Amino acid sequence: MSYLRDAGLLARDAEGLFWMARYFERVENLARLIDVTQSFESPGAETAAWWGLIRINADEKNFSERGFSPDATHIKRFYLLDRGNKTSIPASIEDARTNARTLRPLMSTEMWRQINVFQRFVSRITPEDLEGDALSRVCMRLKDGVQAHTGITQGTMYRDQGWYFYELGRLIERADQTTRMLDIKYTALLPKGVEEKRVAELTQWNAILRAAAGYHAFKRLARAEFSPEDVVHFLLRDASSPRSVLFCVRRAESHLDDLRRLYGLSAAGEAIEMAEILRELLTGKPLSHILAIGLHDYLDLVQIHLQKIAAAIGRAFFRDWRPGLEMPQGAAAIQETA
Repeated sequence: MSYLRDAGLLARDAEGLFWMARYFERVENLARLIDVTQSFESPGAETAAWWGLIRINADEKNFSERGFSPDATHIKRFYLLDRGNKTSIPASIEDARTNARTLRPLMSTEMWRQINVFQRFVSRITPEDLEGDALSRVCMRLKDGVQAHTGITQGTMYRDQGWYFYELGRLIERADQTTRMLDIKYTALLPKGVEEKRVAELTQWNAILRAAAGYHAFKRLARAEFSPEDVVHFLLRDASSPRSVLFCVRRAESHLDDLRRLYGLSAAGEAIEMAEILRELLTGKPLSHILAIGLHDYLDLVQIHLQKIAAAIGRAFFRDWRPGLEMPQGAAAIQETA
């Protein structure tokens, strides 16, 4: 009996798969945020609603330097039309396709074809597509395009080392995007009175859940009179929600362990240790304690640990990983109490 040889995986291919997955995940998340921002923006407060997208992506400086005005029209163009903005949907898709081109021997014909069709659609979005129902249709097609990519990848990609690096990129990006969105939205939506609480529950908290693709799952689980704490718990700690941070971290930890156990990649040890630390950070203290001492600084700390996991993967397996890790103000203090 003969056996097929395990050809291994080049460092550049592991890196390309990791980043291709991150770019696609980023596109879907941004499309969801744009869609719910338009759907739930309050009359007279449109600019504040759209500026939240800039804050979530930490794009304040980039947006200003590219000469845009802080209004809804320019923010939509910044993310849906501006190829020079590296956080825009066109730039992310182009970067994903550039990675895919180098990975062509590792992917199916169906994967490659769908990526090209999707990139052509994104490149043809016009300013007329950014208003009203047209924008909703564009966002739907963007989400459908990423989900088609994910489905084709799930159905056709060979489950070797490359698969694990693709999944690691997707999971780390998803967890990071969930924390960014929750960080910006939570403080803005904390109600100050009974009427504000009722309005927030009916509108903006639902918008957050829809942006995280978790509305229907949350409604199955939540009490009739749910609280902001319930939403935070669902997005951070629900072990069965595929977009919760804890779910993503556990899956990433499992994939890293498989790389070490099945393929003898002992260099995964540092990233596994980082994932274990983050898992403990996510589950070690009651959520009421976290909210009392400050969710913003806590989420900063979670984001730092996600960056550390990515950095450990990069140092161990990629060609030249030199990320800059800066601890946000307040995160160092909360590390001792979270």
